[in-house]
Amino acid sequence: MGLGGASVKCIVDKRILRLVESVFLPERTIMRIALSIVLLLVIGFIGDIESRRGRTRSRTKSKFQIGLPITGKYRDPESDKYYNNNNGAKIALASHFDYEYVLGHKIAFICVARGNPRPHITWFKDGSEIFTHLYLHIHEWQIGNDTIKSKLEIDPATQMDAGLYECTADNMYSIDRRSFKTDFSIAFD
Repeated sequence: MGLGGASVKCIVDKRILRLVESVFLPERTIMRIALSIVLLLVIGFIGDIESRRGRTRSRTKSKFQIGLPITGKYRDPESDKYYNNNNGAKIALASHFDYEYVLGHKIAFICVARGNPRPHITWFKDGSEIFTHLYLHIHEWQIGNDTIKSKLEIDPATQMDAGLYECTADNMYSIDRRSFKTDFSIAFD
């Protein structure tokens, strides 16, 4: 094996060696046990490194759940009736999910919802509701009796504008939502 008794004693705790030697095991058996313990420790260390590797590749870390449309069948008939109501708010058109913007330029998201009564659209960034201010504008257009179009514009875009945006449409029958992930890039002119 290439390991002498002295090097094994350096690797394995002296207390373990004394305990094993007190049982009168042959030195060859002691070396095998020590080598097995060392191999198990090395394998455990490599496995720990491999398990952490996949978690570090994300560009943006968000602690908020990505809002996907609420669809499917529900166990409770009342829930099924609520979420699948024909008059319920449904987002008919929305911007792309992943958006990379250039610093200093405009960001624009669109959300079109339909329902009866006409839904109300609310915008969120990283889980908090956002409102119009000097650099962020929300425009709304009512189309017909049952549709609303909402546009979120940020001009000029900064690093602080990167994050997870969400458009939520709701009326008395249901709620629907879409999310948009943004990250910035730097343009060199």
